[in-house]
Amino acid sequence: MKNVYQGNLIMLKTHIDKFVKISDEEFVDIIKYFQAQTFKKKENLLNEGQVCKINYFVLKGILRKFFINEKGVEQTTEFAIENWWMTETFSYLNQTPTEFYIQAVENAEVLAIHQNTYNNLLEKHPIMEKYFRCIYQKAYAAAQMRIKFLYEHSREELYHHFRRSQPGFLQRVPQYLIASYLGFTPEYLSEIRRKSVS
Repeated sequence: MKNVYQGNLIMLKTHIDKFVKISDEEFVDIIKYFQAQTFKKKENLLNEGQVCKINYFVLKGILRKFFINEKGVEQTTEFAIENWWMTETFSYLNQTPTEFYIQAVENAEVLAIHQNTYNNLLEKHPIMEKYFRCIYQKAYAAAQMRIKFLYEHSREELYHHFRRSQPGFLQRVPQYLIASYLGFTPEYLSEIRRKSVS
């Protein structure tokens, strides 16, 4: 872990402490299960057809998950910014080929845990099983709320809600990726933005 700033390791410890309590001594052993990795902007961490073997904790940058639909258009389904996790859960847990891609939106620094190592971590540190259960529950709840918003609001309302709730994020991510995440074309998003400033 010498190639990762110690301050970045504290980010993971702080995140874990939000859900479960572990001692500094226990964390020293837990962090040994992770590897530091860096990725360039637009570099793929996972490609369609591969088996997802890694779960990523974002220290710096933004990751996105997407698939390519039948028209050949990229459809973004999820973003992960600092202090959050990204993996392709179904493939990671079942070790089956994925239909998704994971890509760095910006230059990214992550802590990566391999699927086999993950199982060893949970066996030696059962408290981490509770932590990851809380993470998955939170992610599931967020996905439910997103589906609810998709059904209840117009596309224009979706954008304005996103703009109000995630202003900093909106400034970091290219507009065409925001459009992909919200189910718009880039042209439609440009039209909405023009309306909002006129």
